[in-house]
Amino acid sequence: MSEPNKQSIADWFRGLQDHICSALETADGGTAFKEDAWERPGGGGGRSRVLERGAIIEKGGVNFSAVWGKTPAKILQALGLAESNFYATGVSIVLHPYSPMVPIIHMNVRYFEMEGGPWWFGGGIDLTPHYVDPADARWFHAQLKEVCDRHNPAYYPEYKKWADEYFFIPHRNETRGVGGIFFDRLTADKPEAKGQLFSFVQDIGRAFAPIYTHLMQKNSPLPYGEAETHWQRLRRGRYVEFNLVWDRGTKFGLDTEGRTESILMSMPPLAEWVYNYQPPAGSREAETLGLLKKGIEWGAYTK
Repeated sequence: MSEPNKQSIADWFRGLQDHICSALETADGGTAFKEDAWERPGGGGGRSRVLERGAIIEKGGVNFSAVWGKTPAKILQALGLAESNFYATGVSIVLHPYSPMVPIIHMNVRYFEMEGGPWWFGGGIDLTPHYVDPADARWFHAQLKEVCDRHNPAYYPEYKKWADEYFFIPHRNETRGVGGIFFDRLTADKPEAKGQLFSFVQDIGRAFAPIYTHLMQKNSPLPYGEAETHWQRLRRGRYVEFNLVWDRGTKFGLDTEGRTESILMSMPPLAEWVYNYQPPAGSREAETLGLLKKGIEWGAYTK
């Protein structure tokens, strides 16, 4: 097998977008994605696909992009790289369901290279339940561990810890959700290793649709009321805080003059902020806050 290059990687990501959109449309059953193709003035472009007001998904985006051109000074400084042109391609997903019993999910798989210089892969999947169900968290992490273990048994513990650190809201002292895996700047000196890393990233991408469609089908029938919807909007507010204040992916997209609408498609349709809100002691909401901590080993969690 030949070593993957930027074009073959971008072509695969484009096909991944098609596959995931088809699976989500089938699982939702209420509406279809609308596509918005766009071009980046500095080079490249993408396909933004958004699903709104479905049967289960209130708002979701599955975006593909392949952009290139002169590397902005902010990116060179942040990455410690010499001046050169860049190429970046990937798929990014965020889904916000109607039901507060169905979790928010995010996935990103990406490839970056500098002209005549370094290259690397990055990505991951993380889950943000409005109400943490330990059984769902265990199952979710088990799926990710199985994918990681097929490639390297060291991947899951390392990338799980990385996700705990990355998806953390310092000013709230809480994690965004129950984590998942996160990895960045995966590279290697040997040509054959590039194919191996790409194979890992491909398997992460393929895992997304069966994981989330299972959670959609399992949890969307569960009953809920206005109290649960109010809590959902408060948790969506936390999601907004992380994405706008801390997320490096959001900052990278804006710093490289990416398409603003596509970058901010991760924002929920409705969110709420209540001054100094404290859930009642012993409530399901308080229990969820108690589980938004770094370092929980979900595979061994039994409470």
